[in-house]
Parts: sequence; C-alpha cells; structure tokens
Amino acid sequence: MELRQIATIYNDYTDKFGIPRQSGLADTESRIVFEKPYRNADALRGMEGFSHLWLIWGFSEVPQEQTFRPTVRPPRLGGNTRVGVWATRSPYRPNPLGLSCVKIIRVETSTPDGPVITVSGADLMNGTPIYDIKPYIPYADCVNGATGGFADEFAGYRLEVVWAPGVREKALAEGRSEEWLDGLAEVLSSDPRPAYQTDPEKVYGMRYADAEVSFSAEETRLIIRDVREA
Repeated sequence: MELRQIATIYNDYTDKFGIPRQSGLADTESRIVFEKPYRNADALRGMEGFSHLWLIWGFSEVPQEQTFRPTVRPPRLGGNTRVGVWATRSPYRPNPLGLSCVKIIRVETSTPDGPVITVSGADLMNGTPIYDIKPYIPYADCVNGATGGFADEFAGYRLEVVWAPGVREKALAEGRSEEWLDGLAEVLSSDPRPAYQTDPEKVYGMRYADAEVSFSAEETRLIIRDVREA
C-alpha cells in the first residue's frame, strides 16, 4: 500500500514539546495547504456543510521503529507504567499514523496556495504531512456511553496560567498581540510537562511559533516566566 501525502499543515507548533497531547484541547488555528497534484477546489465541494474533520497524518518527526514494541509508557501515567501500544495513541507504533478531529474555521477555494482549509484544535506539529481528510459525522462518530480507559482520569485537566511580573507587558511592547499571548496561555494550560516532572523550581523551555518560552509549574498553577524571539 502506498500512502500519498495530500497536504501539509502549518501552525505555531514549531517544536514537539508543548503540542497538545490530544486534538481539541487548544483553539490554535492551523492552515491545511494541499500538495500541487491535489490543489483542486472540486475536492472540497460539500465541505461547507460540516463543522469538523478527521485528519489522518504521519508522525514525521518520530524515528521509524525497527522492532515491534508491544508496550509503551504514556507520559500522563508518569513515564513508568507500561500499557499496550494499541491501548494508546503513542507515536511509537509499526505504522506511525495519527488521527485527529479538528474544527473547520473556514474553507477557501482560491488562495495563492490553492484551496486552503483553516482549522482549530489540531495537535499536529508545523509541517506535518497529511495523508487523508474525512468529514466528522456526528450520528456515526459520536458514541453515547463510550468510556476512555485510563485517559478518562485526565479529562478536563487544566492548570491555571499566570504571567510573571512584567512578562506579558514586555511581550506586548515587542509586538505580540493579545490574541497570540492568550493562545500561548491556552496551550500551556494543558501542561506539556511529563507527569514525573513535579519540581516547582525547574524552569522549562519550549518553542512556540518564532518565540522561545520559559515557564515553571507548582501544583495547579503554571507561571510563564519569559517570552523572547527565538
């Protein structure tokens, strides 16, 4: 079976660290730009009637597995508990494919890049290849009474995000918009740290768009300590 890359996604997730662990956890916008053989507006006909899409994509930044690993250690479980790979969404799998549900913001059939779909809620790194797009169909895809196994424990998990004195003001003075800063805070609220990292004195760093961001966390609160140009 040959997979053909039909599109590429572009957004502010320029580093793997900090990307939401599941789709729909942050409203960051992404642009889906089609590869040249598939830049045909007819392929999007009828999409305006849907609110969400399924994206099938590739973990392009994950090294290919040479041997099958039947168990993995999810970060949310502290990085020490092993569970079956088929019971997780770990990128370390024989076929490194991801599946994400995203919300359609707008569909443009004619841009300098050809047809473009703008979506929110993606958990894909900037530049990730997309192999297929399918509509989300509520009556079939939403299952009443479904359970989420160990993942249910983290449903709704959020940290309060605060800014260290003067950091937000400095970022605004340097040209960052209120919307961009709010988007950064929303991404950080889902806590990008591995579950085993609980040292309140530790300062973490991550790349977001063209910025280097540093933060620390204590119990239920995350503190943004600096935002500077990368």
